[in-house]
Amino acid sequence: MPGKAAVTGEAPSAMVSTVDDTRFAERTPQGRLTAQRGLYAGPAPIVSKDLYAELEWGTAVRERGGISIEPASKVSGNTYFGRFPASYWQRWTDVTEVQVEAVVTGDGQLSVGASDIEGDSRVVAAEVVAGAKQRKVTLTAKLDKFYDGGALWLDIETEGGQSLRVEKVRWTVEAPEKIRPTAVTICTMNRADDCLSNLQALAADVSSLETLDAIYVADQGTDLVESRDGFEQVAKDLGDKLHYIKQPNLGGAGGFTRGLYEVAGHTETEHANVLFMDDDVLLEPDLVIRMTAFSNRTVNPVIVGGQMLNLLHPNQLHVGAEYARLNTLEPGQPVTHSLSTADLLGVDEETLKPNRQERRLDAGYNGWWSCLIPYEVVKATGYPLPFFFQWDDAEYSYRARGAGFPTVTLPGAGVWHADFHWKDWDEWHRYFNLRNSIITAALHSPFNLNLLSRVLVAQLVRYLLGMQYGLSATLIKAVEDFLEGPEVLRDGGVAAMKEIRRIRDEYPETKRHKATDVPGIASNDIGIINSAPRPSMQRLVLIKRILDRVLGRSRHSLGAIPIDEAHWWHVATFDTAVVTDASQEGVRVRSYDRAKMFDLARRGAKVIQRLRKEGAAVQEQYKRAMPELTSRDNWKRLYEL
Repeated sequence: MPGKAAVTGEAPSAMVSTVDDTRFAERTPQGRLTAQRGLYAGPAPIVSKDLYAELEWGTAVRERGGISIEPASKVSGNTYFGRFPASYWQRWTDVTEVQVEAVVTGDGQLSVGASDIEGDSRVVAAEVVAGAKQRKVTLTAKLDKFYDGGALWLDIETEGGQSLRVEKVRWTVEAPEKIRPTAVTICTMNRADDCLSNLQALAADVSSLETLDAIYVADQGTDLVESRDGFEQVAKDLGDKLHYIKQPNLGGAGGFTRGLYEVAGHTETEHANVLFMDDDVLLEPDLVIRMTAFSNRTVNPVIVGGQMLNLLHPNQLHVGAEYARLNTLEPGQPVTHSLSTADLLGVDEETLKPNRQERRLDAGYNGWWSCLIPYEVVKATGYPLPFFFQWDDAEYSYRARGAGFPTVTLPGAGVWHADFHWKDWDEWHRYFNLRNSIITAALHSPFNLNLLSRVLVAQLVRYLLGMQYGLSATLIKAVEDFLEGPEVLRDGGVAAMKEIRRIRDEYPETKRHKATDVPGIASNDIGIINSAPRPSMQRLVLIKRILDRVLGRSRHSLGAIPIDEAHWWHVATFDTAVVTDASQEGVRVRSYDRAKMFDLARRGAKVIQRLRKEGAAVQEQYKRAMPELTSRDNWKRLYEL
């Protein structure tokens, strides 16, 4: 689940160090609005230049701000960052055409390519240049045949004897009458170096980020960003745009909401934007341009989400657009036709077509790794719930959708974030994922308690068969705290965070060890025992595994299990299983404990039965408490202001 995972530890008392009385106001544009830049290299060496421009043949030198094409060469911008998302602009804005502006030197041809929902390409504008010396070339493309899908891009080509330099490429649209002020908000917690790197990236591009009025850093840690050697310089570079805030640790929800809180307290217009951004992403600064420009031209306010690329695999798109199955507590579901964990430089295995998002998608919500929220949404629906973290992004998007503000996940507006599947599910933050998912379901779904109870029972049985007793206790605590009602959110999650970590410390399998230093087990005695294929008759296998566990029967006394084979039907055949952690940095030791299993099963059955009986009444409590929990006064209290 997207959210601020690194929110452990204690934070200093609330203190504002550089927030002043800056007033946010709309301003009159000067010329056309830059919708995105044409870039030819990424923000870091680990990023392939092919994500920006693809060399189809010949030779070229690709730089961040420009490209030099040798004779008999062609470079295409039909790439993830090179494409202009024409379908989204046609659907959500009143812009009818876009211009591509470039400064060129030399000889060759520039052409604007276009695609449709099937990915078939065509040329919609082209110009041949000869003997150019720093000449500005402008090509125009109509946004009129992209409703269901398709994009635009710039191709550059030379013939034998020609060479061409292209730089300062800009995709521009007619500006609105007024430009909305935008503030970036970065929530950080003991990731000082990562946060500083992103501030430096913004500072390096600040002259191009014309629509960016302010940057708020909500620092909730003990290892402070301001302690780093480079902070003084980046503060100088950003000048009065930077507002650095130290506050209590209120998780991702509290960190991101601080930006909304500050902008709301300093704005002269409701036509303002707040752009959430994680502290530990590898930032493509052009994301700010793309998301703010799009928001400035939408006919009606919408939440604009950026996409996530996997940091450990920089060519991979996490998902094109996603939604949540609320009543079954399933976030992160790819919408129909969405790319999912897709190699952006590869091809689809079935169609053999390049992995490009041609079809326009409607998102249910967007993760807060990068997400722009118009102030109109806050005025209409209130602030985020004090969830601490996990499901805060989904809850807010679904609440906004109910008030008439959909979420649009904008292709080409991407940041690199740590791959989710390299994070182990059996962690303390699973408590917040479960508790907050149930609250979100209570607020925004039919809240079918029979269905929800079956989902929770199935999860609990899998955890118990898999000897994940700490995770079982985590689930039980999450349901118990949901049933406590809205009072559990009163402190923003601080007490819950401490309590769930205390509870989990009582269960040995929640701790990670080096494979060569497993307590009580000789390293050479641990050999891999692989899993059989997924059972075709899972219900019968489930009954058999439950009976074996009740009777204390097992097939293996000890063995190692790779993380991708740690299925309940396999782990349940062991007395002791040494399971690789999803992070690939160690192992967890799961050991069968009949007494714990029966105790947790009894407790789990009792609390889930309570949920079936009391859930509807508790649901009404959360609905009644929503206005107060999401109010400015409540967040002011939490911020100790």
